[in-house]
Amino acid sequence: MARVLLADDDPAARLTLQTVLEAGGYQVDAAASAAEAVSLLDQSEYELVLSDLAMESPEAGLKVLAHARMKDYRPATALVTSWRAKAPKGSRSRASRMLVEAENVPELLGQVANLIGTRASRRIRRLRKS
Repeated sequence: MARVLLADDDPAARLTLQTVLEAGGYQVDAAASAAEAVSLLDQSEYELVLSDLAMESPEAGLKVLAHARMKDYRPATALVTSWRAKAPKGSRSRASRMLVEAENVPELLGQVANLIGTRASRRIRRLRKS
């Protein structure tokens, strides 16, 4: 069972996404703030980190994803939003390449599986090179 960290300060969105992900077979730890997410990242390993962009600050989610990418185990990362929104103006970083949208559950679960699968493929390639 893949472990997912979900960071979102909106309780309804967080609970909805957590429920959908758990129904999809994922083990989910949920954080209500960037600080809580960073703390969880320091305590456990995750295959995927999903974070809302704006929590306690407009770009708190980017900080969560940046912290996740510094981990040796290199989890897959993505911004998640429960409403249709454009990527932040001028944002072309790796963190903003993919916005997972929760309005279509099968599509959401497919995107999550794809992110985790891509991460696994990268890990296998790295191991073969070693």
